[in-house]
Amino acid sequence: MINIDNQQDFLESALLERAARFTLELEPDSADADITIVLTDDAQLHELNRDYLGVDAPTDVLSFPADESDPETGATYLGDILISIPRAAQQAQAAGHPVEAEVQLLVVHGVLHLLGHDHAEAEEKARMWAEQEKVLERLGLGHIKIQDAEHE
Repeated sequence: MINIDNQQDFLESALLERAARFTLELEPDSADADITIVLTDDAQLHELNRDYLGVDAPTDVLSFPADESDPETGATYLGDILISIPRAAQQAQAAGHPVEAEVQLLVVHGVLHLLGHDHAEAEEKARMWAEQEKVLERLGLGHIKIQDAEHE
């Protein structure tokens, strides 16, 4: 189950759910996992970035892995993804594509982090970007690229 806390009326939850589902399908064991996606603002991501990662600045997306199992259903809960809609809108405008495409990219990026991918080292980054590209192609967004400056 993909739970979307969508306080942004202009974004269709189905687009975000599809992006998350396609990303989860990269790993067959995770295809049925549960996640939560929260669409929020810079202030909340700034606070979380500072409190949990020691970075006193806002960011576009944060992932909080859980890797827990629901005791009743046995379903895996991978964790939470939080996305700053104002930051996504700025990045979309700078890149020249719709905010909906940017948010889908950030969902894919966040889910990949929940699946254990990272981009701290060049080799890890190459693997993560390749997986990201596969999902974006499947979503019809192969022309969208993540802005490296945001994710170094």
